[in-house]
Amino acid sequence: MTHSCRFCSTPLATVVADLGATPWSNSFLEPTEEAVAREKAFPLKVMVCSECLLVQTTETVPADEIFNADYHYLSSFSTSWLDHSRRYAEKMTERFGLDSTSQVVEVASNDGYLLQYFAAKQIPVLGIEPAGNAAKIAEGRNVPTHVAFFGRDTATELVGRGIRADLTAANNVLAHVPDIADFVSGFAILLKADGVATFEFPHLLRLIEGIQFDTIYHEHYSYLSLVAVERIFAACGLKVFDVEEIPTHGGSLRVYAQPLTGTRAETSGLAKVRADEARAELTEMATYTAFGERIAAVCEGFRAFLRDAKNEGKRVAAYGAAAKGNTFLNVCGVTAADIDFIVDRNDLKQGKLSPGSHIAIHEPARLEAEKPDYVVILPWNLTDEIVRANDHIRTWGGRFVVAIPDVRVI
Repeated sequence: MTHSCRFCSTPLATVVADLGATPWSNSFLEPTEEAVAREKAFPLKVMVCSECLLVQTTETVPADEIFNADYHYLSSFSTSWLDHSRRYAEKMTERFGLDSTSQVVEVASNDGYLLQYFAAKQIPVLGIEPAGNAAKIAEGRNVPTHVAFFGRDTATELVGRGIRADLTAANNVLAHVPDIADFVSGFAILLKADGVATFEFPHLLRLIEGIQFDTIYHEHYSYLSLVAVERIFAACGLKVFDVEEIPTHGGSLRVYAQPLTGTRAETSGLAKVRADEARAELTEMATYTAFGERIAAVCEGFRAFLRDAKNEGKRVAAYGAAAKGNTFLNVCGVTAADIDFIVDRNDLKQGKLSPGSHIAIHEPARLEAEKPDYVVILPWNLTDEIVRANDHIRTWGGRFVVAIPDVRVI
């Protein structure tokens, strides 16, 4: 079957990674035979466009089926992410002189995790969030939230209501939109003439370097490099003027953009990332095919660890029923026969089964009750936070394990 680029319609010819068929990474199951029998799997293959260089999934799972009124991901369950968001609010307020006369809009505002910090400074805020359950929580935090998917139509509607943004934030959502042109164009409509749009997303360069294939899942339609983002933004009415490299999600970019008529000068940070990507040859198709060939070795290394643990009579649990963890477990072929249980702080996931691997999910207190020998940290980007919060496992000799890019026992 021939696939075309979801941005520029160029036929796709280069496979980056073919991860087989997996369920949606946040489609947790009730622990019943009926729920398991009804579970669906979808092809998970990623290709790169030779023209605009957008790395993308080949299948478009309908966004409204994933990000619905009962979406399970809530940003506020990560204390490190809240700290990151608070620092962002402080930095943006100071850098762009935001005050009570400004308007800050966040797209994919989730449960109000970020905008609450602007609201506390008496800066007017508006969240735009398609998941009704998350929007309701945000409203409870005094964060006004418009329940909708964002794009040209939503932006035009808001402008018609007199809302124009001095600052827009879009954190870890650019990869989640099937129609990236419609999405980005919405910011060009919503911004004031001197407004700024910031976008944070995992950097494709770090994904390739760290063999972070577990960050590939159906909810992530795109895997983004600066070179691709600049081409897409320019076609949609925005131009990049600054880039920061930040540590979140295994290495991300925070891109600052302005309308094409904006006058802010390009920074040294933008020049540096452009040069880094040029050195990594992200415009060469061979760079992408080489990545796919490295995935099998990572999976075999983890399966070998599990086999050795079982042969030694050791019990293995996991921490964090994250989307990336679900991809990792499914691609590696891991099941409840290999990992006894997963713990997660999110009570929406507790009592459910992980998609595909069907491992029971419990509250973190289960670690103390069961005392496993190893705890695999599935959201490896939160390793420091998780180790600090659960250091008590050492009292019974438990040890943490990280499996990307190779198995490391902490």
